[in-house]
Amino acid sequence: MQEARSEAAPLPEVNIITTAAIGTALRGGVRDFLRAPLYGLFFSLIYVLGGWIIWSVYAASGQEWWLIPVIVGFPLLAPFAAVGLYEVSRRLERGDRLNWRGVLGVVFAQKDRQVPSMAMVILLMFMFWVFVAHTIFALFMGLSAMTNVTSSFEILFQGNGPVMLLVGSLIGAGFASVLFAVTVVALPLILDHEVDFISAMILSVQAVVANIGPMMIWGVTIALLLFIGMAPMFLGLFIVLPVLGHATWHMYRQLVG
Repeated sequence: MQEARSEAAPLPEVNIITTAAIGTALRGGVRDFLRAPLYGLFFSLIYVLGGWIIWSVYAASGQEWWLIPVIVGFPLLAPFAAVGLYEVSRRLERGDRLNWRGVLGVVFAQKDRQVPSMAMVILLMFMFWVFVAHTIFALFMGLSAMTNVTSSFEILFQGNGPVMLLVGSLIGAGFASVLFAVTVVALPLILDHEVDFISAMILSVQAVVANIGPMMIWGVTIALLLFIGMAPMFLGLFIVLPVLGHATWHMYRQLVG
């Protein structure tokens, strides 16, 4: 299969969609999850374990405050964790038989393709967001407040705290929007075709711009569902992440020819 995709494939055309595509994608995501629940639970486990590790590190150091910007930025990593889910949806779509060796083989084979480059873009964006969040906190709250916020969150709602939360949320939303635009089509595309990640990101942005209304609603839907899933110690992600991962594949199919 890898040999058949060794030559660069032409970029597909961008389709114009309506908001009805969101419901279609979500229904497809639920259907694929119910058809192959063990795969969804397995790939979401990687993401949930990452959340637990981050929580443990900050809790052990007594720096629970920094969980706020980390949790806000954590969904930026979701697209990379969903690569395995895209492969499951692709096989279900083609009527191929699902087996662990085949699915994991395709996922591991991505190390020699364009996915690692996309992963680097996502991780750099996530790390830069955490740095910006630290800077915003220092600018608004001052260095003297840093010793108190870890023991009391009340300081976030006093003085410059509300303004800081507002500015940080707006900037965080900007980071998430940019990354959403460059990955929503790019990640499933580089799995589906032999395309370089730069071309894939450009096509992804073009698809979002051409369908700005529905894609804004789709991005907000993804963010809300991910935050809901993270609320009970990331446990809700065992359902939310696989459904969204499969749904993103179905949205990709509707966005490009």
